[in-house]
Amino acid sequence: MQDYTEILEKVKDLTRSTGSFILNEAGRFNIRDINTKGLNDFVSYVDLKSEKMLVEGLGQILPEAGFIAEEGTVENTNKKYSWVIDPLDGTTNFMHGLPAYSISIALMKEDEILLGLIYSVTNNEMFYAARGTGAWLNGKQIQVSETSQVKNMLVGTGFPFTNYILLGPYLETLKYFIENTHGVRRIGSAAIDLAYVACGRFDSFFEYNLKPWDVSAGILIIREAGGIVSDFSGNQDKLNGKEIVAANSEGYKDFFKAVKERMRS
Repeated sequence: MQDYTEILEKVKDLTRSTGSFILNEAGRFNIRDINTKGLNDFVSYVDLKSEKMLVEGLGQILPEAGFIAEEGTVENTNKKYSWVIDPLDGTTNFMHGLPAYSISIALMKEDEILLGLIYSVTNNEMFYAARGTGAWLNGKQIQVSETSQVKNMLVGTGFPFTNYILLGPYLETLKYFIENTHGVRRIGSAAIDLAYVACGRFDSFFEYNLKPWDVSAGILIIREAGGIVSDFSGNQDKLNGKEIVAANSEGYKDFFKAVKERMRS
Protein backbone atom coordinates (compact mmCIF):
# COMPACT_ATOMS: atom_id res chain seq x y z
CA MET A 1 0.00 0.00 0.00
CA GLN A 2 1.29 3.42 -0.93
CA ASP A 3 2.15 5.92 1.82
CA TYR A 4 0.04 8.79 0.56
CA THR A 5 1.18 11.19 3.28
CA GLU A 6 4.75 10.79 2.06
CA ILE A 7 3.63 11.41 -1.51
CA LEU A 8 1.68 14.46 -0.33
CA GLU A 9 4.82 16.01 1.18
CA LYS A 10 6.54 15.79 -2.20
CA VAL A 11 3.50 17.26 -3.93
CA LYS A 12 3.53 20.19 -1.50
CA ASP A 13 7.14 21.02 -2.40
CA LEU A 14 6.39 20.81 -6.12
CA THR A 15 3.31 22.99 -5.74
CA ARG A 16 5.18 25.71 -3.87
CA SER A 17 7.84 25.92 -6.57
CA THR A 18 5.13 26.10 -9.26
CA GLY A 19 3.34 28.78 -7.24
CA SER A 20 6.56 30.80 -7.12
CA PHE A 21 6.72 30.70 -10.92
CA ILE A 22 3.11 31.92 -11.15
CA LEU A 23 3.77 34.80 -8.74
CA ASN A 24 6.90 35.76 -10.69
CA GLU A 25 4.95 35.93 -13.92
CA ALA A 26 2.10 37.90 -12.31
CA GLY A 27 4.42 40.87 -12.03
CA ARG A 28 5.21 40.94 -15.73
CA PHE A 29 2.07 39.45 -17.27
CA ASN A 30 0.29 41.32 -20.07
CA ILE A 31 -3.38 40.64 -20.73
CA ARG A 32 -2.58 40.48 -24.46
CA ASP A 33 -0.82 37.17 -23.76
CA ILE A 34 -4.18 35.46 -23.23
CA ASN A 35 -5.64 32.95 -25.70
CA THR A 36 -9.32 32.02 -25.81
CA LYS A 37 -10.41 28.37 -25.57
CA GLY A 38 -14.13 29.18 -25.75
CA LEU A 39 -16.69 31.70 -24.56
CA ASN A 40 -15.17 33.42 -21.50
CA ASP A 41 -12.72 30.52 -21.19
CA PHE A 42 -9.12 31.72 -21.24
CA VAL A 43 -5.63 30.22 -21.15
CA SER A 44 -2.22 31.86 -20.87
CA TYR A 45 1.38 30.73 -21.23
CA VAL A 46 1.41 30.74 -17.41
CA ASP A 47 -1.32 28.05 -17.29
CA LEU A 48 0.53 25.96 -19.85
CA LYS A 49 3.98 26.30 -18.28
CA SER A 50 2.59 25.61 -14.79
CA GLU A 51 0.87 22.47 -16.01
CA LYS A 52 4.04 21.22 -17.67
CA MET A 53 5.98 21.81 -14.45
CA LEU A 54 3.39 19.88 -12.45
CA VAL A 55 3.14 17.03 -14.95
CA GLU A 56 6.91 16.60 -15.02
CA GLY A 57 7.22 16.71 -11.23
CA LEU A 58 4.24 14.48 -10.48
CA GLY A 59 5.45 12.01 -13.07
CA GLN A 60 8.65 11.63 -11.06
CA ILE A 61 6.76 11.31 -7.76
CA LEU A 62 4.45 8.53 -9.01
CA PRO A 63 5.54 7.27 -12.44
CA GLU A 64 2.70 4.74 -12.71
CA ALA A 65 -0.01 7.45 -12.60
CA GLY A 66 -1.73 9.04 -15.56
CA PHE A 67 -3.07 12.58 -15.84
CA ILE A 68 -6.36 14.42 -16.16
CA ALA A 69 -5.18 17.96 -16.74
CA GLU A 70 -7.14 21.08 -17.68
CA GLU A 71 -4.88 22.41 -20.39
CA GLY A 72 -4.26 19.06 -22.07
CA THR A 73 -0.47 19.31 -22.14
CA VAL A 74 -0.36 15.55 -21.60
CA GLU A 75 -2.65 12.73 -22.74
CA ASN A 76 -2.28 9.80 -20.39
CA THR A 77 -5.55 8.89 -18.69
CA ASN A 78 -5.90 5.12 -19.02
CA LYS A 79 -4.20 4.29 -15.72
CA LYS A 80 -5.13 2.82 -12.34
CA TYR A 81 -3.92 6.04 -10.70
CA SER A 82 -4.56 9.52 -12.09
CA TRP A 83 -3.37 12.98 -11.14
CA VAL A 84 -6.18 15.52 -11.60
CA ILE A 85 -4.62 18.94 -12.15
CA ASP A 86 -5.73 22.53 -12.47
CA PRO A 87 -2.47 24.50 -12.81
CA LEU A 88 -4.12 27.91 -12.44
CA ASP A 89 -7.68 27.95 -11.17
CA GLY A 90 -8.86 31.52 -11.55
CA THR A 91 -7.15 32.46 -14.82
CA THR A 92 -9.53 35.37 -15.35
CA ASN A 93 -8.58 36.78 -11.94
CA PHE A 94 -4.90 36.30 -12.75
CA MET A 95 -5.12 38.04 -16.12
CA HIS A 96 -6.82 41.07 -14.53
CA GLY A 97 -4.46 41.25 -11.57
CA LEU A 98 -6.97 40.10 -8.96
CA PRO A 99 -5.12 38.16 -6.22
CA ALA A 100 -7.40 35.12 -6.01
CA TYR A 101 -6.12 32.12 -7.95
CA SER A 102 -4.87 28.70 -7.01
CA ILE A 103 -3.28 25.41 -7.95
CA SER A 104 -5.45 22.32 -7.42
CA ILE A 105 -4.08 18.76 -7.46
CA ALA A 106 -5.76 15.47 -6.58
CA LEU A 107 -4.58 11.88 -6.83
CA MET A 108 -7.23 9.31 -7.67
CA LYS A 109 -7.24 5.53 -7.70
CA GLU A 110 -10.01 4.77 -10.17
CA ASP A 111 -12.99 6.65 -8.60
CA GLU A 112 -11.46 7.08 -5.15
CA ILE A 113 -9.74 10.36 -4.22
CA LEU A 114 -6.59 9.54 -2.25
CA LEU A 115 -5.13 12.98 -1.67
CA GLY A 116 -5.96 16.57 -2.46
CA LEU A 117 -4.09 19.86 -2.32
CA ILE A 118 -5.21 23.42 -3.02
CA TYR A 119 -2.65 26.22 -2.94
CA SER A 120 -3.96 29.77 -2.76
CA VAL A 121 -0.93 31.31 -4.41
CA THR A 122 -1.06 34.96 -3.40
CA ASN A 123 -2.05 34.16 0.21
CA ASN A 124 0.57 31.41 0.55
CA GLU A 125 -2.14 29.17 2.00
CA MET A 126 -1.87 25.45 1.34
CA PHE A 127 -4.92 23.29 2.10
CA TYR A 128 -4.35 19.55 1.89
CA ALA A 129 -5.53 16.12 2.94
CA ALA A 130 -4.60 12.48 2.49
CA ARG A 131 -7.48 10.08 2.81
CA GLY A 132 -8.18 9.21 6.46
CA THR A 133 -5.71 11.70 7.97
CA GLY A 134 -7.81 14.87 8.37
CA ALA A 135 -7.61 18.20 6.56
CA TRP A 136 -4.87 20.75 7.08
CA LEU A 137 -3.93 24.37 6.33
CA ASN A 138 -0.24 25.24 6.54
CA GLY A 139 0.36 22.57 9.16
CA LYS A 140 -2.73 23.22 11.30
CA GLN A 141 -5.72 20.90 11.26
CA ILE A 142 -8.95 22.46 9.99
CA GLN A 143 -12.63 21.70 10.40
CA VAL A 144 -15.80 22.84 8.69
CA SER A 145 -18.04 25.30 10.52
CA GLU A 146 -20.90 24.28 12.81
CA THR A 147 -23.51 26.66 11.37
CA SER A 148 -26.71 24.63 11.28
CA GLN A 149 -29.22 27.08 9.79
CA VAL A 150 -29.18 28.58 6.33
CA LYS A 151 -30.10 31.99 7.71
CA ASN A 152 -26.75 32.15 9.53
CA MET A 153 -24.59 30.92 6.64
CA LEU A 154 -22.03 32.72 4.51
CA VAL A 155 -22.43 31.09 1.10
CA GLY A 156 -19.84 30.72 -1.64
CA THR A 157 -20.72 30.31 -5.31
CA GLY A 158 -19.42 30.80 -8.83
CA PHE A 159 -21.31 32.59 -11.60
CA PRO A 160 -22.09 30.69 -14.82
CA PHE A 161 -19.58 31.84 -17.43
CA THR A 162 -19.96 29.54 -20.46
CA ASN A 163 -23.03 27.36 -19.95
CA TYR A 164 -26.19 29.38 -19.32
CA ILE A 165 -28.73 26.56 -19.61
CA LEU A 166 -29.48 26.70 -15.86
CA LEU A 167 -29.07 30.45 -15.51
CA GLY A 168 -32.74 30.98 -14.59
CA PRO A 169 -32.79 28.45 -11.73
CA TYR A 170 -29.33 29.63 -10.67
CA LEU A 171 -30.46 33.25 -10.37
CA GLU A 172 -33.52 32.14 -8.40
CA THR A 173 -31.25 30.19 -6.03
CA LEU A 174 -28.85 33.12 -5.76
CA LYS A 175 -31.73 35.49 -4.95
CA TYR A 176 -32.93 33.16 -2.19
CA PHE A 177 -29.51 33.03 -0.55
CA ILE A 178 -28.96 36.78 -0.89
CA GLU A 179 -32.23 37.37 0.92
CA ASN A 180 -31.97 34.58 3.50
CA THR A 181 -28.32 34.23 4.61
CA HIS A 182 -25.49 36.34 6.02
CA GLY A 183 -24.40 36.90 2.43
CA VAL A 184 -23.06 35.38 -0.78
CA ARG A 185 -19.46 35.62 -2.02
CA ARG A 186 -18.00 34.90 -5.45
CA ILE A 187 -14.19 34.64 -5.39
CA GLY A 188 -13.58 33.35 -8.91
CA SER A 189 -11.68 30.18 -8.03
CA ALA A 190 -13.84 27.18 -7.23
CA ALA A 191 -10.88 25.41 -5.63
CA ILE A 192 -10.44 28.28 -3.16
CA ASP A 193 -14.20 28.31 -2.50
CA LEU A 194 -14.09 24.63 -1.54
CA ALA A 195 -11.00 25.13 0.61
CA TYR A 196 -12.83 27.92 2.44
CA VAL A 197 -15.73 25.57 3.17
CA ALA A 198 -13.23 23.08 4.58
CA CYS A 199 -11.72 25.60 7.00
CA GLY A 200 -15.03 27.19 8.00
CA ARG A 201 -14.70 30.57 6.28
CA PHE A 202 -17.67 29.62 4.11
CA ASP A 203 -20.45 27.54 5.58
CA SER A 204 -21.56 26.24 2.19
CA PHE A 205 -21.02 26.40 -1.56
CA PHE A 206 -22.89 25.56 -4.76
CA GLU A 207 -22.13 25.83 -8.46
CA TYR A 208 -22.74 24.04 -11.74
CA ASN A 209 -20.74 23.33 -14.91
CA LEU A 210 -17.41 22.79 -13.19
CA LYS A 211 -14.85 20.13 -14.17
CA PRO A 212 -13.08 17.35 -12.24
CA TRP A 213 -9.88 19.41 -11.94
CA ASP A 214 -11.87 22.21 -10.28
CA VAL A 215 -13.38 20.06 -7.55
CA SER A 216 -11.56 16.76 -6.94
CA ALA A 217 -9.03 18.06 -4.41
CA GLY A 218 -11.63 20.19 -2.64
CA ILE A 219 -14.07 17.29 -2.29
CA LEU A 220 -11.55 15.23 -0.32
CA ILE A 221 -10.37 18.18 1.79
CA ILE A 222 -13.95 19.06 2.78
CA ARG A 223 -14.80 15.47 3.64
CA GLU A 224 -11.64 15.10 5.72
CA ALA A 225 -12.62 18.34 7.48
CA GLY A 226 -16.01 16.88 8.41
CA GLY A 227 -18.17 18.27 5.62
CA ILE A 228 -20.47 16.79 3.00
CA VAL A 229 -20.31 17.16 -0.79
CA SER A 230 -22.92 16.01 -3.31
CA ASP A 231 -24.59 16.90 -6.59
CA PHE A 232 -28.00 18.60 -6.85
CA SER A 233 -29.73 15.24 -6.43
CA GLY A 234 -27.88 14.30 -3.26
CA ASN A 235 -25.55 11.75 -4.88
CA GLN A 236 -22.15 11.74 -3.17
CA ASP A 237 -20.33 9.31 -5.46
CA LYS A 238 -18.28 9.89 -8.62
CA LEU A 239 -18.72 13.66 -8.56
CA ASN A 240 -17.31 15.40 -11.62
CA GLY A 241 -18.18 19.03 -10.94
CA LYS A 242 -21.17 19.35 -13.27
CA GLU A 243 -23.25 19.93 -10.14
CA ILE A 244 -21.84 20.50 -6.67
CA VAL A 245 -23.24 21.30 -3.25
CA ALA A 246 -20.91 21.46 -0.24
CA ALA A 247 -21.58 22.32 3.38
CA ASN A 248 -20.69 21.49 6.94
CA SER A 249 -22.42 18.37 8.25
CA GLU A 250 -24.72 20.33 10.59
CA GLY A 251 -26.15 22.56 7.89
CA TYR A 252 -25.89 20.41 4.77
CA LYS A 253 -29.45 19.04 4.89
CA ASP A 254 -31.15 22.45 4.91
CA PHE A 255 -28.69 24.01 2.48
CA PHE A 256 -29.00 21.09 0.06
CA LYS A 257 -32.80 21.29 0.24
CA ALA A 258 -32.73 24.99 -0.67
CA VAL A 259 -30.46 24.33 -3.67
CA LYS A 260 -32.34 21.25 -4.89
CA GLU A 261 -35.76 22.93 -4.73
CA ARG A 262 -34.60 25.72 -7.02
CA MET A 263 -31.94 24.17 -9.25
CA ARG A 264 -34.17 21.16 -9.94
CA SER A 265 -37.36 23.21 -10.45
